[in-house]
Formats: sequence, structure tokens, C-alpha cells
Amino acid sequence: MKVKAMIDHDRLFKELLSTFFVEFLDLFLPHVVSQIDCDSIQFLPQEVFTDVTSGEKKEIDLLAQVRYQQQETYFLIHI
Repeated sequence: MKVKAMIDHDRLFKELLSTFFVEFLDLFLPHVVSQIDCDSIQFLPQEVFTDVTSGEKKEIDLLAQVRYQQQETYFLIHI
């Protein structure tokens, strides 16, 4: 009996979106992409603490820090 390897689709989509982030924005938000500084894009850690006192933490999908309209802005892409 053959065992198929499971594909981690979540990780694959995160990798694709981070690689093609500008193209993704251009496709879905063309009015936004023209106002971002593409050299400023920085992907942030996916683990965030929701309650520091209890240590509760969650993993977000994709968080990018981008200079948009001359201001530091964050894009949270939920897959």
C-alpha cells in the first residue's frame, strides 16, 4: 500500500503570498499597490501574544509591514 505525502497547503500559500506579495496586491488592490514602497516590505513573525499576562499566543497567517502613503502600515492577510 502506498502512502501519499500530505501537502501543507497553509504553508504553501503563505510562501506563495510572501514571494508574490506585490503581485497579489496588484491583482486584488491595484489602487493600493501604486502607493506602496515595494522596497519597504518586511514580513513579521507569525506568532503574536494575545494575552501577555497569561502567555496566550496565536499564530497569524501573514503579516507584512509596508510603507503605504508615506506611513508605516501593516497588512494582515488571512488565508
